[in-house]
Amino acid sequence: MNHNDLGQIGIIGNGSWGTAITKILTDNGNTIHWWVRNAASVKYLQERNHNPNYLTSVRFLPETIKPTDNLEAVLKSCDTVIFSVPSAYAQGVIESVDKSLWQNKQIISAIKGILPDTNLLLNDYLVEQFNYDINKYVSIMGPCHAEEVADERLSYLTFSGLNDKLTTAVANRFNNTYINTTHNHDIWGAQFAAVLKNIYAIGAGMANTLDYGDNFLSVFITNCYREMYYFLKQHFEKVHPSNERPDFHTSAYLGDLLVTCYSLYSRNRTLGTMLGKGYSVKNAILEMSMVAEGYYAARGMQAISRKLDIQMPIANHIYQVLWENANASDTFLKLEKLLS
Repeated sequence: MNHNDLGQIGIIGNGSWGTAITKILTDNGNTIHWWVRNAASVKYLQERNHNPNYLTSVRFLPETIKPTDNLEAVLKSCDTVIFSVPSAYAQGVIESVDKSLWQNKQIISAIKGILPDTNLLLNDYLVEQFNYDINKYVSIMGPCHAEEVADERLSYLTFSGLNDKLTTAVANRFNNTYINTTHNHDIWGAQFAAVLKNIYAIGAGMANTLDYGDNFLSVFITNCYREMYYFLKQHFEKVHPSNERPDFHTSAYLGDLLVTCYSLYSRNRTLGTMLGKGYSVKNAILEMSMVAEGYYAARGMQAISRKLDIQMPIANHIYQVLWENANASDTFLKLEKLLS
């Protein structure tokens, strides 16, 4: 299909971010085929025109959304599919229908994580498992909180894809009075930056609860940004030795890292705050009503960094708290000596 034409658009996922994306696109005059997890949520959306669980203040005109729990029906109806489910469940959703249904779709990823069973970004998983044409793939990155989109507070989105026409068309479809958009070729860099900032935000939440002040947190985030830069530089040299390089001058890097580490809307920061208070990882996750992507990302990045022999001491220490029962307070005493 012509990359300037997105055709019928489907959204996979009805969490906060999926709901925010649906709001943006319906506000811009698009009709959305919307896959939601269960029949009860479908019925609620049809009868009351808002999500029963996420961003409940956002109301939809009934003619702008077509909610269904039939994923196959959405895929058959749509030319462009926006994927917005937590990374921990993404592979299961993809594999729940025949793989041929994904083959010719233009896929826009709103996932800020890696698939935990494979430790791959969504685009790399699709290429490896489906022989997918990566020129039909675009990623959406922040900095952008769903809650501020719901309030129509000015937000910025970065779109990354290798096909300029498609990426531009997608970015233009999202642009409006409260969403500013930019676009580039930086698929791998922008997505890994989003994965890493969620891990670091868990650390920021722990630091805040452990009574470290703004001075320490500013140094912590600076060192996180440095580690992010180092990982991406090494990753591109070892895995993607091409002309494409991370575009560190975009807000998808430092901007997204800052807002995720500082904002009270950040679920990853919230998870870290609970761990700093002494919650066990299991109890903290049970207490939260939404998935903190950094939890799974920490394990995935640990595997990737070991495989590629890339040293990531900050991410490694946060991984130890999340997955190896390390004490948060003791971990930050160690981190104090690493930061500069």
